Amino acid sequence: MADDFKSLMGELLQDTYSAETQLLDALPEMADAASSPALKQAFEEHLAVTQRQIERLEKVAEMLGCDPEGEECEAMEGLVAEAEELIDEHDEGPILDAALISAAQKVEHYEIAAYGTLCAMAKAAGMKEAADLLAQTLKEEKDTDELLTQVAEQHVNPAALRGEPANDKTKRSKGSAA
Repeated sequence: MADDFKSLMGELLQDTYSAETQLLDALPEMADAASSPALKQAFEEHLAVTQRQIERLEKVAEMLGCDPEGEECEAMEGLVAEAEELIDEHDEGPILDAALISAAQKVEHYEIAAYGTLCAMAKAAGMKEAADLLAQTLKEEKDTDELLTQVAEQHVNPAALRGEPANDKTKRSKGSAA
């Protein structure tokens, strides 16, 4: 494997590692902002998955002989900032939930592209174990994207269209305490 290709893989891995660590910080805020229990649960579960993905990236970095830290993922910074703006701009409820799903799916699609690239590069370099670890994460990112689509279609989007809380949460009556 040429040193230049290995160096490029290391740079891309560092960028992806930065993206995942930024997401690790952002997911709790997104979960707190969600009103749909199904969406809140999806964010909380993805937090644990993200931690395992970071551990896999650390293993792949070790195989490459590079430090996983180094590059700063500016794309994820932008995606996280966009999610934070949505949280600030919308009141809690199904409209914010729909916006959060949009932001989260942008993140997932970015990660799918990153892991797809890294996996293909590891395969090309003959790094089967690294490719397998990256492929496992790629599958998890695709699964998360699909879960977010299901939550949107089954709960959040219909509620947002009706202008009421998602049907997976008990609606509070007007007289109840806030």
